[in-house]
Amino acid sequence: MNEFMNNKVLPPVLKFVNTKAITALRNGMLYTMPFTIVGSIFLLLSNFPIKAVSNWVTDSGLGVYFDQAYGASFAIMAIFAVVGIAYSYVKNEGFEGLPAGMIGLVVYLLTMRSSVTDAETNVTISNVIDKTWTSGQGMISAILVGLFVGWAYSWFLKRDIRIKLPEQVPSNVANSFTALIPASAIITFAMIVYALFDAFMNTTVVELIYEMIQSPMQGVTDSLGGALLLGFLTPFLWFFGVHGSTIVGGIMGPILQANSLANTDIVNAGKELTLANGGHIVTQQFYDQFINVTGAGMTIGLVMFMAFFAKSAQYKQLGRLSLAPAMFGINEPIVFATPIVMNPIMAVPFILTPVVSSIITYFALYTGLVPLFTAVQVPWTMPPVVSGFLISGWQAALLQFVVLTVGFFIYLPFVRKMDQINTAQESGEEVTA
Repeated sequence: MNEFMNNKVLPPVLKFVNTKAITALRNGMLYTMPFTIVGSIFLLLSNFPIKAVSNWVTDSGLGVYFDQAYGASFAIMAIFAVVGIAYSYVKNEGFEGLPAGMIGLVVYLLTMRSSVTDAETNVTISNVIDKTWTSGQGMISAILVGLFVGWAYSWFLKRDIRIKLPEQVPSNVANSFTALIPASAIITFAMIVYALFDAFMNTTVVELIYEMIQSPMQGVTDSLGGALLLGFLTPFLWFFGVHGSTIVGGIMGPILQANSLANTDIVNAGKELTLANGGHIVTQQFYDQFINVTGAGMTIGLVMFMAFFAKSAQYKQLGRLSLAPAMFGINEPIVFATPIVMNPIMAVPFILTPVVSSIITYFALYTGLVPLFTAVQVPWTMPPVVSGFLISGWQAALLQFVVLTVGFFIYLPFVRKMDQINTAQESGEEVTA
């Protein structure tokens, strides 16, 4: 089985995740992280999970300013994404990436209209940037534009189609002239595409991508099957020593973020955040706080057994050393030292625990026992239960406690068997299956 996975399954998977496009996507999306976290803080302050505090923020008028800060950070995440992806693509090709990021921003703005029409008054306001497309709804468009600009800009530079200046010219000036020909060609092409869509289809690129690609993708990820796939893939890849959290999070993160932002848009529109109003269940918080909480495989239950119930000296020491890092989502010591990687005994609970958690969490949100998550996010190092409370109040905190407790009992028979094997080895006894 291991030989089949290592020789047949993993090579094409690794080849895919190491392609230029996926690498640029993964690295480019990292640039959005500071703004999502900072924006989440202001969104949390504006919609604090304690009703008395939330009412006070609204009545005091502070909520308006918190929303303004959120709107200037998290709500323009697609802009950060398109710049970061184009920049990363070109940088990985060995060229200066900033000009490509700036061209990506220009092209992305060209995919949307520069005017909005009020539905009630039918008044059109021109010369604006519509924030509808700078957050979740524009995420796939931002990814595609970033990748296209990164590829196109690199194509020009690889063929040396650029203006060259003498070596004595400062690098910042030279880079500006280097970008002139590629920028002219790429932006002109984007303008022609915009004109064709506007004249013949009465729509824009970003609207078409949202309707034909992003919306169906969000629907697929927002299903129970999508939740199960997320729960399975991350620990499955980790079992073979591949960083599943980075791969799955890097690829699926933009869609999950879009789901989170769509939920926030419902709240901002004055509607109740429910499934009936178009709310999403499987969001970035679902993945971070209920599938990957305390690390891939939700290994805190394993660590707790080692620290407090293990009989082998090896597991006792490993559990005590790993307890504090595990509370902050760092579980690489456990994954490699237990070991879990390439260990068929521990593979079962390692994969099963997040799958079971995804099922429990999905139905808790589906039935309304726990409110749907908005775009409030916390750093992945935030300890469990505390992170649950911050993203959605006491119900989410309790749900985290429940799934982690269930995880402990899933790990229990398997880690107990491993502990018996280690104890026997330490005492010099013959190990039996």
